[in-house]
Amino acid sequence: MDFSSSVAVRELPLFPLPELVLFPGRRLPLHIFELRYRMLMNTILEGDRRFGVLMIDPASGEIAKVGCCAEIIHCQRLPDDRMKIMTLGQQRFRVLDYVRETPYRVGLVEWIEDEPVEESLDPLASEVDRLLRDVVRLSGKLTSQEIEFPEDIPALPLELSYWVASTLYGVSLEQQALLEMQSTLKRLEREAEILTSTRNNLAARTALKEVLLKDALD
Repeated sequence: MDFSSSVAVRELPLFPLPELVLFPGRRLPLHIFELRYRMLMNTILEGDRRFGVLMIDPASGEIAKVGCCAEIIHCQRLPDDRMKIMTLGQQRFRVLDYVRETPYRVGLVEWIEDEPVEESLDPLASEVDRLLRDVVRLSGKLTSQEIEFPEDIPALPLELSYWVASTLYGVSLEQQALLEMQSTLKRLEREAEILTSTRNNLAARTALKEVLLKDALD
């Protein structure tokens, strides 16, 4: 979605979630059951269908200052007033201040974007893509499962950096750091480091598994 015509600062209803980081272009299903968040969604549905998703730090309980705007693309109302909604991540934002906190949080936010780059990031993006494929292949080999490589992986460096960051599992603080970066180059470089470490770990475990299996068969 094009936010180029959006105002630089606006009020945005906020939805903090524990250990969850939303990235632009990624879908997020939500089950809404708390009264305050049902009120939030009803208000949003009457407007532009957008709200902000912010991660709650599981250790400190603090709410992140940088999040991702989500747009409701589908809503199913259940008989008991609960809702099942599907959202799509849009533009990132930074919370400047809180306008109010009850019945739900509303923040004054500014949109943020990555800094423009002069050099081509295609070689680095290709390297990240290759590392990701190695991780998927080794994961399948280690677990003796056929893991199909997703077909919807973006080719453009910026979109790829968001896609890879969204697939990281169990490292919400790392994901938050990637979300807050305003350099596609640095984000891809960090993802290359993470994927290289993961690939090496999987390769070592796979080699050990093959040795143990060979010894068992001898």
